[in-house]
Amino acid sequence: MRSTTVAEPGWQVGLVWVGFPVVGAGLLWGVQAAAGWLLSLPWTPFRGPLKLIDSIPEPWATAGSLAAGAAVGLFFAAWAAHERLTVDLSDEALTLTTRGKSRTLDRTEISAVFFDHKKLVVLGRSSEELARESHDLPAATVADAFQRHGYPWLDADPHRDDFRRWVEDMPGLPPAANALLKARAEALKNSDEDDARDLRTELARLGVVVRDDRKRQFWRLTNQPES
Repeated sequence: MRSTTVAEPGWQVGLVWVGFPVVGAGLLWGVQAAAGWLLSLPWTPFRGPLKLIDSIPEPWATAGSLAAGAAVGLFFAAWAAHERLTVDLSDEALTLTTRGKSRTLDRTEISAVFFDHKKLVVLGRSSEELARESHDLPAATVADAFQRHGYPWLDADPHRDDFRRWVEDMPGLPPAANALLKARAEALKNSDEDDARDLRTELARLGVVVRDDRKRQFWRLTNQPES
């Protein structure tokens, strides 16, 4: 079975694993080296931690700041790896892997695929969102892969004009949707991405599609088949 895998380029992955620790080490070393000077300024905040850093003798201060900074950088590199999206395509199915989980969608379930800014969006036959995932993939490579395997790739969201900005208790939504959107607004305000993602899934079960713009929510209804 002919298949294609689209992932972040190796140089980009390597840059994250090397660059983040180097930047982290450099930043903390800079703070350690400048601690004494910063304490001489009357308006400098965080004086307690700076005094502690400045009290550590050499060479332990330099070695410790470099090691701690590199460790912080490695933590963020590992987090980036966990969030990284990989797309596996064949003529029959699409598999999306991110955050340690894989999800496979049958080709026949998919009605459209497109980018919404830095999100890869997959729509189903009733215009529902089957997937909306953040990515740092090369856009042209992704589009070419979907088109070569016969998927309905689009340049933009075909339903973008159907979205309306959500305000509390607005009419036109299914029962319980307003409560979920209110809870999701709070999750967005608190930058709780996991809760916002879970609430998006709950809204999808009610036939509500949500997209975000600077922590504002916009919604539309799916094309439910007539009974």
